[in-house]
Order: sequence, then structure tokens, then C-alpha cells
Amino acid sequence: MPLPTGMPALAVRAPGRARAVFYLHGFASSPQSTKVAYFAGRLRDHGIDLQCPDLNQPDFATLTLTRMLGQLGDELAGLGRDRAVLIGSSLGGTLAILAAARFEPQVDRLVLLAPAVMFAKPGHHLLPPERIDEWRRRGTMPFFHYAHGTEHDLNVEFYEDSLRYDAFNTEIRQPALVFQGTRDASVDYRTVEVFAKARPNVTLALLDDDHQLIASLPRIWNDVEPFLGLTE
Repeated sequence: MPLPTGMPALAVRAPGRARAVFYLHGFASSPQSTKVAYFAGRLRDHGIDLQCPDLNQPDFATLTLTRMLGQLGDELAGLGRDRAVLIGSSLGGTLAILAAARFEPQVDRLVLLAPAVMFAKPGHHLLPPERIDEWRRRGTMPFFHYAHGTEHDLNVEFYEDSLRYDAFNTEIRQPALVFQGTRDASVDYRTVEVFAKARPNVTLALLDDDHQLIASLPRIWNDVEPFLGLTE
């Protein structure tokens, strides 16, 4: 059942105040998304500049998880001794999980918003079997890009590369908060429940919301703010 508004979701704690915070946007989204603006504003109140790499760069057509991991790894390497908080939305949540395992010494804690933990696995909404077959035949397929409001081609390498990764079974050691809508048509909340229950360092809050979680942002921030050590 969804937790009532205002009830703390924190069963795990992360020590210390967050210093560097990265937001990892979702598939066909951008650093100009509504959630990026919301978290940037809240963090700015605490003197923290939210960093949001544009994962569409250098172009959307050649997007792969491997490229995104490399891009994020370069960003983390530039922090020096600081460790980063990763806030990942949907596919950005997948990326955050994989990065937490790959770059463990540089990642302090995670906030996952409707994480696509089963991305590229059978049954995932973005990749129905008949579309995968056509994608492979054509080599590229158009996808609606929400940041641009138009369709953009994406090479099939995006799908083939994603088969190399398994976020659902990736072990993460960092404290993590997960927020998942029970009316999410893109990510099955029951799968996210299983993911969270298998990890004692992960706290899950189920919310009466859809995939975007826009209506729940104030509720989410109530938990994220203390999790990042920003309250006394």
C-alpha cells in the first residue's frame, strides 16, 4: 500500500551532508525536465548546485548504456575526493544502479525514481518483441523524444548494448531510497518491490502516482532532504 503523505520512508541512513549531487534523466528526456528543475531549486536552497549531464550527447541516435556509463564515469572522476549522490529517474535509475556498482568508491548514496530495473528484459514496455525484430531489420527506429517534442531515430545498438547489463541483479552497497508509483504504466511497481526487498540497504516508498511522479515531488523531497543530510 502507498505510504501516507508525510510518513518517513527512511529505514536506511547515509552519514554526512551531501556535497555533489547528480541527476540522471530518463530515456528521451533532458536536463530541462520538470523534475530536474524541481530538485535543482530545492538543492539550491541548501547551497548545492545540481549537476545534470545531458545523456543525449553527442547525439541521440548513438545512445547506449555503455556510453552513458562512460560519460558519468568521467564526471565522477572530476570530483576529486568528493563522493556523489546519484538521483536517477527511470532509465536514469538503471544507470544509477549500474554506476553505483561500477564506480562504488565515488558514489555515496542513491535516490531512484521509478527505476527501470527490468530494462531490456522480456516484457519491458519500450521493447515489445515485434518492435525489436523490426528494429534489428531496419537498424534504426524512431522514438518520441520528450525534450524535443518530435521523433528521433535511435540505432539498434542501444538495444543490443543494453543486453549486456542487468540492473535488477546488480549488487549495490550504498544506502538508497526508491520512490515508485503504483499507477506506473512503464515500470511495474511489484518488480521494484522485489528489487528493494532483496537489499537491506534500500528503502522503498510506494506512492499513489504514475511514472512521472510529478504530483509526489513534495512528498519525495520530504524524505530526500534528510537522506542527503540537509536537515538538522
